Order: sequence, then structure tokens, then C-alpha cells
Amino acid sequence: MMLLSAGDALRRPFRFPAACALAFGIAACALAAPVPGQAQDDRMTPIAAPAQPDAIELGTGALPGATAKESWHRQYGSRFARNVTVATLTPFLPDPAKASGAAVVVAPGGGFRTLSMDNEGYDVARALAARGVAAFVLKYRLRQTPADMAGFERSMQEMFSGAARTPLPAPTSAATDLAPQLADSTAAFRLIRARASQWHVDPDRIGMIGFSAGAMLTMATTLSTTEAKPAFIGNIYGPLGSMTVPQDAPPMFAAIAADDPLFGNRDFKLIDDWRAARRPVEFHLYEKGGHGFGMYPKATTSTGWFDAFVRWIDMHGMLKKIR
Repeated sequence: MMLLSAGDALRRPFRFPAACALAFGIAACALAAPVPGQAQDDRMTPIAAPAQPDAIELGTGALPGATAKESWHRQYGSRFARNVTVATLTPFLPDPAKASGAAVVVAPGGGFRTLSMDNEGYDVARALAARGVAAFVLKYRLRQTPADMAGFERSMQEMFSGAARTPLPAPTSAATDLAPQLADSTAAFRLIRARASQWHVDPDRIGMIGFSAGAMLTMATTLSTTEAKPAFIGNIYGPLGSMTVPQDAPPMFAAIAADDPLFGNRDFKLIDDWRAARRPVEFHLYEKGGHGFGMYPKATTSTGWFDAFVRWIDMHGMLKKIR
């Protein structure tokens, strides 16, 4: 794998073993195959780590105490990474002639123990770049899991049992619980702003979108840090429980399916909190879609979330052409 150092630039699923992981001790599952015909692909198959020539090391260091090395597997036709010990950012840049100036940090989900790199990462970034938005896939550091696939599956099965009944953690603990991941997301914003001119990005129009655990990281980056300051955020099937919303909170786009077994049966008080703070918020509650629909082509209206998100950031003036 060829990796560039950011320091050089900055000087400084409900069917196990479908893609299930635990987020803060609760199950975060990609519950359904992208289409019924691909149901046979639900088995996790180890693969070699793909070449990542455009990945840039974020300079946040190796995960403290890590012993297992980064590994990848395939499931549902998509690739997943786990045991990530060094954070990277991969740019997906639009044609300069079409560049709007807007940028988005994309945070895949996977319970902080694996990352859905295609469905919630690269595929999202490519689609954004096609709309004139510079997208940056954040491969953030993860909690360690057994190095061998059998051990990984066994550990997830053990954690999965009874995990759905585990209460969500207090949002105030995010800065401590997610310290490495928050360092990674903050470094991502720092790098993009440092290279804004090179990447045709407006430093004031950098947002963040996250999926499941990535949505948790997006919310923590927004509410528990002071440096990143995303201009807008997307919370895609992440928890929507009550949080303290500051008066300068960015516009938020939220989408979740009512049949999401992880967060669909919990409350959506975060939407009310955003409104009470008089901050812009758009909320899409889809009838069906399950958890982890991402960019998978499914016969549910949840598939329309991406077009709605792009129209929403356009409505907020984020897609105006850079001068």
C-alpha cells in the first residue's frame, strides 16, 4: 500500500455473520443483501488489502496498544476493513470544471470495529464527486478485534447476543470514548483546509456525513470538538436521541428507516433538539430500508436518500460554483 504522509503537507447485519459489529456495545448490523439475488454473498470472505495509492496518512499515529494488523474482507459484494491502526483520508475529486467548492468528509460505519468501505465510503464519495462535490473517505482507527476471521466472527457473535437491549451511552462521554476517532476526523478537516486551494475546495463549505457508527462520529465531531466545525452534517441511520445542541450548530440532514432494528424503535428527540435550538434540520423517516442500506440498490424509498441529501446541500447554497 502506498501512503502519503499528511505531516508532509501540514508539517506536523440481523443475521450473523452478515456485516454485524458493535457500536458502543450495541449491535450495528447491515441487515439485508443489496438485492435478493445476492443473498448468497452474506458470508465474510477474507481478501487481500486493496491498493490505496491515493490514501493519505493523517498523522495521528498508530492506535495505542494495537497488536492485530489491518485486514479486509468481502461481504454482499462490498469490501470491509477492520483492525485499522493508522488513519487515512482518500480524496475523490470532481472534474475541476464541475467543482462546486463544496467538500464532504465521508465516515463509513461498522460499530468502530469494522468499516463498510465501499457501500458507505468509496461509493458515496464517487457519487458526490459526480455531482461536483469533493469527497474524502475517512478510514479512521478502530477498536481491535481478533486477527483471524473465525475469531472475529466468534467475538462478534458473543457481543451480538443481547446487545440490542444495551442502552446508548451518554453523548457527553463521546470525547473520551472516541478519542482516537475524533483525533482522526479533526485531522481530516485540518488537512482538507490546508490543501483547499489544491483541491478546489472552499474552506467554509466542508461538511461531514456518517453512517451508523460513522454518524456517531459525525455527531461527536460536530458537538464535542472545537476545531473541525463542519459547515453541514449528514446523520444516516445513526442514533437520534437527545443531545445538547449549541446555537451555532450546522444544518443537519438525517435519514433512517422505520424498520431499522437498531435505532428505528428508539426516539428521534435529536430532531426536536435541533429545531428547539432554531438550527436548520431536514429529517427523512423511510417506511422500509433496514439498517445499513447505504448506496445498495434496494426496492425501498430509502434508496432516494442520496439525491435528497444533494438537493438539500444545494438548497443551503453549498453547490455554488467556486469563483
